[in-house]
Order: sequence, then structure tokens, then C-alpha cells
Amino acid sequence: MKALHLAVLKGDNRTDQRDIRRVKQLKITVLDGYTLNPGDLSWEGLHQLGAAEVNLYDRTPKELIIERAKDSDIILTNKTPLSEDILAELPQLRYIGVLATGYDVVDVRAAAKLNIVVANIPAYGTDSVAQYVFALLLEWTNHVGLHSQSVSLGEWGRNPDFCYWQKPLIELAGKTIGIVGRGRIGLRTAQIAHAFGMKVKVHSRTMEPDPDNDYLDLCSLNELLEASDIVSLHCPLTPETQGMINRKTLQQMKPTALLINTSRGKLIVEQDLADALNEGRLAGAALDVLSVEPPIDSPLIGANNCMITPHIAWASKEARSRLLQMAVDNIQAFLDGSAKNVVNAKG
Repeated sequence: MKALHLAVLKGDNRTDQRDIRRVKQLKITVLDGYTLNPGDLSWEGLHQLGAAEVNLYDRTPKELIIERAKDSDIILTNKTPLSEDILAELPQLRYIGVLATGYDVVDVRAAAKLNIVVANIPAYGTDSVAQYVFALLLEWTNHVGLHSQSVSLGEWGRNPDFCYWQKPLIELAGKTIGIVGRGRIGLRTAQIAHAFGMKVKVHSRTMEPDPDNDYLDLCSLNELLEASDIVSLHCPLTPETQGMINRKTLQQMKPTALLINTSRGKLIVEQDLADALNEGRLAGAALDVLSVEPPIDSPLIGANNCMITPHIAWASKEARSRLLQMAVDNIQAFLDGSAKNVVNAKG
């Protein structure tokens, strides 16, 4: 069993990864591992880190976080929130690994003040999420599920013609897709769109030209919304982007346009989008994320022409396997004194 060697910080009983010399065996707690690994992956990588104790929980309600994480050196969380009050009750905690790219479930400023390193998992699901954007888009344009169900119900067999369609079929070539955000997923989505023969407009915080992808038309958000047949959101949730899709910006979109969101639910003011759909001011929406998950009373559930899936764009087995291995690699780097993918600075 490999010992975890720690040095105590002056004036704090927490520890620092930089001096790996002595003291105690490692305790790791996974607070909500089920969505990452419902049983088709292995947690063996955590055990191979040499931990004396690895506690795995499928889910952890808020009232049990402190009890379950007590005396843990390392916590892994996906959506279980770790607030300042909770962190203050975990004096042994040195490292939080977020099992996702977004890390808003952790109070990173409070963690920094307490000398707790917080790391996330970037880039594990780029291809899976970009692929899912087109799964949503192709379902919208081709209605595969609807027509397959129609055949199963015997409607083709009763049809007097050799073919029929229950909704109009739409060709993507020549259509304009507007991509908000030019990170890894946004760029991969743009590349796939280009392969379909689509025109690609992009708006992002950094508007420098991309010589390797010179087909990208960099433009303002206003221009993108006004010109696009499809708008796909790929930006992080920040104070500036929260609610960016609202009554005003929806009015700038074509009434024939489709809005896709595989990023963060709170980018959209849900009531405003529901109103636009129900009033026919927007043709449709395809959403894999909502502002509250699981949803309680979202106005988008049941809205006209609104497809919603349960936040699964990231969840291919391949992507989840990469995520788990990267989480293990992040911990190993931290133990080696060279933490990576750190999202907070010490306070």
C-alpha cells in the first residue's frame, strides 16, 4: 500500500501536495459515481493509486455529504454541491476532482482559501457531444423516430404509395449554422457542419481568425442570430452568458430556426423560449440540458416543437471511460506534486 506523504500548512491543519514526504494513508471518497459508472466501467484505477480506503457512493444527498466525506483527503464529485459551509467541515480535505468539465458545483473561491485544489476534466467528450448535436439536428430534419414508429404501426403497409412523409424533410447542405462558442466542442461541431456542406458562422470571446478552419465566418452574436437557420450553444456558463438566450435575442432569430443547447441550461431563459415556441416565433428547440436537473416544473417540457433529452450528450461509454481515466491521472499528478487541470488558485 502506497503511503500518502503530507506536510501540514502553518496555521491550518490542511495539507499541501507540494511536499510529499510523510504522514498518513490516502482516503478517497466518490460522492456520486453512478452517472459516470453505472456498472459498465471499473473503479480499479482509484485503488491503484495506493489508497488505504476508497468509498464509492452512487448518490449522496446534501445532508449526508459531511458524514460521508469526513476524514477524506480527496473527494470526487459530479453534481453533488460542495459549498463553503460544507468545505469548512472537512478539515482533512486537500483535493476535489470534479467528474465533469463544468465545476460550478464547487465553491472554488472558498476551496482556494482553504488550500484545497480543485481540478476538472476538460476535453473528454468533445467528439461525443459534437456527435450528439447532429443526432438532435438530424432527428429534427429527418424525423427518423417518427417514421420508424409509423412503419411499426402498419401505416406504410396501408399506404397507397411506395413512400410518404409525415413531416417535411430538410436538407442541411447550404443551410447556415451559428455556433456560439469556439472551444473544442464548438469547433468540432463546426467541422462536422462544414462536412455536411453547411455555412458556418461563429461567435466567441476570442475572434481571431483560424487559418486551419478558414471556412468559419466570425461574426457578432447579433449577426449570427439573425442569419442562422440553426443556432447551437457551446459556451460556458458565466455571469455574462447566463440568460443570453432570452426574449430579446430570440426575437432576432428567424422564425424558421432551430435552437440547440448541449452546453448549460441556464444559458436560456426557459419561459422566454417556451413562449417563443408556443407562439410560433421560433420553429423548434432541441435541448439536452435544462436550468434545473432533474427538472421540476420547466415550462419547456410540453412546449411546442421542443425535444428534450436527459443530459446525455456526454455519456457515451467511450467518453465516460476517458473521463474516469483522466480523473485518476489528475489525482496522480496532484500526488506527484504537479497538479493539472486546476481551476482555482490558492487564496
